[in-house]
Amino acid sequence: MDVSTPNLVAAANDAWDALTALIVAYAFSAVGAVLILVVGWMLAGLAERYSYAAMGRFRHVDETIKRFISKALRYLILILVGVTVLSQFGVQTTSIITALGAASLAIGLALQGTLQNIAAGLMLLFLRPFRVGEYIDAGSVAGTVIEIGLFATELRTFDGLYVMAPNSSLWGTPVKNYSRNTTRRTDIIVGISYDDNIPLARSILQELADDERVLSDPAAMIFVTELGASSVNLGLRYWSHSGDFETLRSYMHEQIKKRFDDAGISIPFPQQDVRYMPMQSGDGGKGDASKPPLILAGDQQD
Repeated sequence: MDVSTPNLVAAANDAWDALTALIVAYAFSAVGAVLILVVGWMLAGLAERYSYAAMGRFRHVDETIKRFISKALRYLILILVGVTVLSQFGVQTTSIITALGAASLAIGLALQGTLQNIAAGLMLLFLRPFRVGEYIDAGSVAGTVIEIGLFATELRTFDGLYVMAPNSSLWGTPVKNYSRNTTRRTDIIVGISYDDNIPLARSILQELADDERVLSDPAAMIFVTELGASSVNLGLRYWSHSGDFETLRSYMHEQIKKRFDDAGISIPFPQQDVRYMPMQSGDGGKGDASKPPLILAGDQQD
């Protein structure tokens, strides 16, 4: 018999014993890792579902926020589960956490602008300076809000154009919301001639202020704003519902012109007086034909 045969058998037995010991040593770790994965996956799903349902009880929480927070909670639990599973096999989790922190920092620096838009989007969704369907003016962009996303907000302009504005540009700019308040004030200034009857003009404006769309509280006001260069300027101030603002203002302007015309009240327009003065020469009052006449223009009137 070959002398090397017992050595091979002994080596095989030693390898088998080592493998058996390794299997026994890591069997409990493997079983524990599987249990942790299963339980962690179930907990992550439950956390996502119940957190979404809990936020749904609050009417003012936006759908985008609910989905974002519930998904973020699920992935956070899964990351913790993964780190716990690796620790079952003796892996140093401290180094993994350090690597994840460094990777997060690098990703954050690379996506600084994107993360800024996300942070601004979350603030817009939480504080709600505007909602879907409201008309806003943010300086460089104005329109009706279509959707508020985590990265950008979609709007439709007054003339029907589509605009996508980064959330950071909306969050860092004063925003005028024309739809948030239920009522709006309108000031209409109209000038009449100095020869016209002011009480008559005031009575016409008062009749227009009795329109059913004009709110009684606060009451409408008619007043003289100033004595202009060529007109007495009257002011009509009233409050109305925001939905009636544009149509009512247009109606008021049209009716003021029509009723003033019917009452014989004029609305002055800019005028200018021009006087023709021929140039005087020193030869007995005869004009010099080579010199043009002097034209003096009066002050321009409002």
